[in-house]
Formats: sequence, structure tokens, C-alpha cells
Amino acid sequence: MCRFFMIVTGHSLAWMLLSLLAFIAVLSAVMTPRWLVSSPRTIDTTNGTELYTPTVGIYNRCTRLFGRNHCGNFNMEGLATDSTVFPECWKATLFFMALGLTVMGCTVVAALLGCCMQSVGGKSIFNLAGVTQAIAGIIYLLGMILYPAGWGAERVQRICGTEADAFYLANCTLGWAFYSAAFGVTLTFACAIFSGQAEKSTASDKVQDKMNEGKNLICLI
Repeated sequence: MCRFFMIVTGHSLAWMLLSLLAFIAVLSAVMTPRWLVSSPRTIDTTNGTELYTPTVGIYNRCTRLFGRNHCGNFNMEGLATDSTVFPECWKATLFFMALGLTVMGCTVVAALLGCCMQSVGGKSIFNLAGVTQAIAGIIYLLGMILYPAGWGAERVQRICGTEADAFYLANCTLGWAFYSAAFGVTLTFACAIFSGQAEKSTASDKVQDKMNEGKNLICLI
């Protein structure tokens, strides 16, 4: 008779939460138009002067339009958007970051399933997820490298100065979204390494003893 076990250990729980955090960090960064931040600008209004700061992300931006601060997407036709509007390097960045998120999302699901299912086809689900997370990290890196390669685009030069060029920001600075993405990528590789510890903890002698005692719900935090 086949028995059902639910196994949660401190290492497996930490790995699951870190995997989820890595996914959220990259996802929030991709969706936020604060990868590049221009220096504050002063404009004249009916009430005097006002400061505003243009920002730009991978596929969206925040700027001043018709007297109001406006944030929106500039990839209106997706990857088919004209390259003068949506730089080619940023199209590639969006593609690789989205692909990496898809791959990483699968490992987050695997982390959740790892509480109830420790192997797939005779292979440890933790080891399989760890390898997949390493692949996701490499895909992320490709996107992260391609983003600064597009800093010479007209869109960047409008807010950062005409001196802006590939890997040179001129009058702009990196926003929190870029650092959030970098943190998420680093954490993704850390999760890939830590998955081995999660696998060992669920196959430990303590877990085996609990299983031999007939327990179906095993929690070792």
C-alpha cells in the first residue's frame, strides 16, 4: 500500500521561502519603471516651480506630460515596437527576464510540492529544482547584461544627457529596481546551491525514524 508523507524541515522551508523571495524580487523589478533615475528637474507651473524626476525601466517610464506626472508602457506593440521607441537590447532584456521568471516560477511550484513529493522519476525534486534555478539565474544574467548595453538609445539620452552611451549613464543613476533585480538574481543562485541542503534534510536519519514510526506528517524545524 502506498503511503503519503508530508515532510517539512527547517532547511526545506527556508529554501522554499528564499526561492519565493528571489522570484518576487525580480518580478517587482521588471514591472517597475525605476531602473534608471534622472537628476531632478525644475519646471514652471501656475503655482510657481515644481521638481520632478524622470525614470525609465525595461519597457515603461515615468515622465511629465501635459502638466502631470505620467507613468506608462512604451512597448505598445510588444517586441514588434519600433526600435527607436523600444531599444533592441531592452527587448532582449525583457525576453530573457520573462523567460527566467517563467523558469524560476516552476521551481517555486516545485518547492511547494517538495513538502509532499520528494522525487520525480526517481530524481530528487530538490536537486532538479536546484539545477533549474541555476539555469534561471544564467538567463537572468543575460538580461541584466543586455540592459546597460542599450543606454546609448535616444530614450536614455533624453533623460540622462546626450553623453549617455552603452554602459555609461551620464547624468542618471541606477534606481532601486535595478538593485532589486540584482538581489533577486544573486538569491536565485544562492537558492540553487542551498537546494542540496534542503534535499539532505528531508532524507536525514531523523526523518526516516519518523517515517518508520508511522507518522505521515513530519515537521522538523
